[in-house]
Amino acid sequence: MDANYRGLFYSLEKSIEKKKHLLDASVMGYGMRAMLATLFLTLGTSIAVITAQYAEGAMPGSGKFLYSFMFSWSLIMIIYMNAELGTSNMMYTTVAVHRKFLSFKNALILLFTCLFFNLIGGIIFSYLVSLTSIFQDLPADHFLFSAIEGKLGKTPLQIFTEGILANVIVNTAVFSTIRMKDDAGKVIAMVFIIFIFAFLGFEHLIANFSSFPLAYFSANSPIVGMTISGVLTNFLFAGLGNFVGGGLIIGLSYSWLNRKSPVYQD
Repeated sequence: MDANYRGLFYSLEKSIEKKKHLLDASVMGYGMRAMLATLFLTLGTSIAVITAQYAEGAMPGSGKFLYSFMFSWSLIMIIYMNAELGTSNMMYTTVAVHRKFLSFKNALILLFTCLFFNLIGGIIFSYLVSLTSIFQDLPADHFLFSAIEGKLGKTPLQIFTEGILANVIVNTAVFSTIRMKDDAGKVIAMVFIIFIFAFLGFEHLIANFSSFPLAYFSANSPIVGMTISGVLTNFLFAGLGNFVGGGLIIGLSYSWLNRKSPVYQD
C-alpha cells in the first residue's frame, strides 16, 4: 500500500478512534471539547468583527479583508487545542461509516453530541464576550450586525448552497493539517484556505452558533430578520449544506476514490 495513502487514512482512523474513545469515556468531557470549539470560534469572530469595524473607519472597503484574515485563526486554535468541531466531524463520521470504523448509529450519536455542545458553547461564550467593555454600546450599523442581517436575508437555497461550499473549504483545510508535517505550513495553509469562505460570506453552521448569539446579546435594538424562524431556517439549511459539502463531497468522495487503487492515492 502506498505510504501516503496509508498515512492519510491511518491518521483518519486514529482520529475517529480517539473521538469515539473520548465520547465513550465521558460525554461531558467530550462535550467540553465541543464547547471549546465554539469558544475559539467566538473569540475569532469577536476580534474579526471589531477589527473590521476599525478598518472600515480608517479605509472604507478594507473591513471584509481584515475580518476574513482574523476569522481564519479560529480554526487554527480549534485544531491545535484539540477541540471538537461539528462540521469537520461531518467528514470524519461519514468516512467512519463508509470504512466501517463506526456503525451508523454510533456515528450519528458522536456527530449530534458534538453539534449540541457546539451550540451550547456558542451561546454561553457569546454571552460572556457580549459583557466585555468593547462590546458595550455597539452602533446599530456595526460590521457584526450588518453581517448577521445579510445572513438572515438569504433564501434557503442560498444558505444551503453556501453551506455546501463553506464545508468543502473547511474540510479541505482540515485535510491539509493531516497531509502536512510542518506547523508553519499548516498555519499558512489554514489561514488562506479559511479566508476563502470567510471573505465570500458562505454559511458555516458552527460559526453561526457563535456569531448569531454574539449579535443578539450585543445589540441594543432588534436586528432585522432575527426571529426564531429566521435563525432556525439558517441553522437547518446551513447544517444540511455543510453535511453535503464536508460529509459527502469531501469525506465520502475521497474515501470512495481511494478504496481500491494501489497506484493512485490521495
